[in-house]
Amino acid sequence: MLPDSVLAALRKYDTPTVCNVIELFDALPRTSGYMDARITPSFPHLPPMVGYAVTATFRAAAVPKSGDVYAGLDKQIQQIAAIPGPKVVVFQDLDDPPVAATFGEVMCTSYKAFGCVGLVSSGAGRDLDQVQAIDFPCFTTGTICSHGYCQIVALDVPVRVGGVWVNPGDLLHGDRNGVAVIPHELAAATADGCAGLMDAEAVVLDYLRKPNPTADGFVAARTECSRRVKALSERLKAMIR
Repeated sequence: MLPDSVLAALRKYDTPTVCNVIELFDALPRTSGYMDARITPSFPHLPPMVGYAVTATFRAAAVPKSGDVYAGLDKQIQQIAAIPGPKVVVFQDLDDPPVAATFGEVMCTSYKAFGCVGLVSSGAGRDLDQVQAIDFPCFTTGTICSHGYCQIVALDVPVRVGGVWVNPGDLLHGDRNGVAVIPHELAAATADGCAGLMDAEAVVLDYLRKPNPTADGFVAARTECSRRVKALSERLKAMIR
């Protein structure tokens, strides 16, 4: 588990800033580690979500072989209750396309009560008014009004959501811009680097907000920004060596 101070620092910044800082390590391809446009926020007004993935697969298209339509929820809650730290429930919907909602008011209220700070699903959600009322961030591919034959198939397994494989315990950061995975080994340095990146970008933004900016002035501001970003990149790389 990462120190609480690292998670608190990451919550201060939006997901694009986090992604930009991760790029500075040159450790991953720039087209990896974040979910694609299929995964969108149900409640884009909420602040950034930061937590560890607790994963599961889900289906709702057929009657479960045993148990009721919420088969597996009790076991999932027992698992979640035993895990420390802020948690994000991550579902891969095995139905293609999704035929019913992965979550609703009861499930989200249950998750929040046991320390979860959000939910991500490759399927759909429902009860959006009720879930919004408890300020529980959710990210889905859409909304479906019924739960069908909803059943949790497997727990604590790798899942693929929005084109990204998510493993149990992965650190997720999500806001109205999308959801990204932060490698554990980069998390502390990423939290440290966000303020520096914003300061570098402010050189350009502050210049553009001045009266009568010029093209030459813009180029000069961009050059200074690039210099600061390069220096930040070198500093961050040194932190993880």
